[in-house]
Amino acid sequence: MASTRGGSTSVIGDEMGMNDVGQVPLQLRGTWTHPALGRVLFGEWFVEWRRTTASLRPNTEARDERLFRLHLLPRFGAMPLARIGQREVRAWVADLSADGLAASTVQRAYQLLSKVMAAAVDAGMIPQSPCWRVPLPRIERQEMRFLSPAEVLGLADAIRSDYRALILLGAYGGLRVGEMAGLRRSWVDLVRGTVQVIEVITEPKGRLHMGPPKTSAGRRMVGLPRFVVDALAERMAAPGAAEDFVFVGPHGGALRVTLFRQRFWRPAVRAAGLDGLRIHDLRHTAVALWIAAGANPKEVAARAGHASVSFTLDRYGHLFPEADRSLRDRLDAMWSASGGGR
Repeated sequence: MASTRGGSTSVIGDEMGMNDVGQVPLQLRGTWTHPALGRVLFGEWFVEWRRTTASLRPNTEARDERLFRLHLLPRFGAMPLARIGQREVRAWVADLSADGLAASTVQRAYQLLSKVMAAAVDAGMIPQSPCWRVPLPRIERQEMRFLSPAEVLGLADAIRSDYRALILLGAYGGLRVGEMAGLRRSWVDLVRGTVQVIEVITEPKGRLHMGPPKTSAGRRMVGLPRFVVDALAERMAAPGAAEDFVFVGPHGGALRVTLFRQRFWRPAVRAAGLDGLRIHDLRHTAVALWIAAGANPKEVAARAGHASVSFTLDRYGHLFPEADRSLRDRLDAMWSASGGGR
């Protein structure tokens, strides 16, 4: 757009950064960024982003560093931020999938890239993130494995006696293995038959780390059946301090899950004829047993430490129809007992 003053012409659009179709310039739309910032290399920005990101859990930090090193750095490390567009991200995701990477890993790598690029937008490095409307591979949820009560008993009898209570606590209390490793004696109430989940042990990069559960819902109290309480009482029969761990390593000290899995879990699984069983399958077993015993979705979510009932239904909803049929049968029985069936 031009104006004429005293026979002279000035191109106002060019001075404002307006293009030849009259679009509002980026400076006035609030999306303009200084070109020099966009020339910062992705690898350099990632280091700064990591250094200035607070409250990352050790496991999350270790996972992000591995994803960056293996999948983000080789593709984007030497690229300026402004050169990473949506097309480049789409091609990268497609290549990761074509290389046979698990869909869950591709999604995690993409989520990390999205977080880093969103932070670059917030910092004024680039005007917008390239991580939008990128098709991701679908995660095919694996069929969960649940043990029957008889199989739980067989596994508990097959493992070293020190960890018999751990098997029962996992299969009927639904605690994660890190929650059981972090369980202290003072958090077990043998009279009330409850355990409190307050601290979790993780092993990022092989180093023990103790901290609170990931979410506020994870910090919870779980009621236990009497036979599990009895097993815990037997485990805690020897004198000990309140802050001592209930389950310890073979030579004392905190229970290292990696060592436990290798030296005790796998041999017991083989001996019980349950090849391929994961420790986390004890947690799935607990949820299945709760539902079979008549627990509703809200009860299951609270006991398992799920952040929402919707997550519980998404993960275990297929198990509830049997509970619904059982409820209907009980309602029929109540009706008959009232004389309504005569």
